[in-house]
Amino acid sequence: MPSIKKVTPMTENPYVRLYHLDVESKTGKAGHYYVASRAKDERHLKLNTRENHPDGVIIYAVCKEDKNKVVLVRQYRYAIDDYIYEFPAGLVETGEDFKTAGIREMKEETGLTLEPVTVNPAYEKPYFTTIGMTDESCATVYGYASGTVSRAGLEDSEELEIVLADKEEVKRILKEEKVAIMTSYMLMHFLHDGEPFEFLKEI
Repeated sequence: MPSIKKVTPMTENPYVRLYHLDVESKTGKAGHYYVASRAKDERHLKLNTRENHPDGVIIYAVCKEDKNKVVLVRQYRYAIDDYIYEFPAGLVETGEDFKTAGIREMKEETGLTLEPVTVNPAYEKPYFTTIGMTDESCATVYGYASGTVSRAGLEDSEELEIVLADKEEVKRILKEEKVAIMTSYMLMHFLHDGEPFEFLKEI
């Protein structure tokens, strides 16, 4: 199998860093690879720890008072210089449980209170986001959101609109708008589930 011979940090940034890998292919040919990571140093890269602790969390929340609506954010992202539809999400802080992070992020981004539901661990455990370029993984929290929408908790760097979308609006968004891939898959479930989170009963 291929192997990694050396890892060299290339950047030092607060939220994401780039690492250069000297690698060897399965036939013994030397090569180069680049990995972006949330890891603060080489020791914490998942290729070294062999552990998959979630870097971030996404929140799939249905409105408690109107279960035909799902909570989305339409957020500006520098990577595409445009707005994209996503679930509320954020980074898991050091020592923080990802469910606690989900509750915190929902409140900060939308002003809403999240009541998580209990699901099979297979549905909420951290999965890798874009494994071809990063070791980042995100866990998922499912639940019901209640309260009053507010932007008061947003940071200056966050530019987003809070959207409570019914199924017709979700159909339009999937057809016409830019959507984050994890969000798009969950929205497909939202459209076809007879009741909220019905697909979570499959395992």
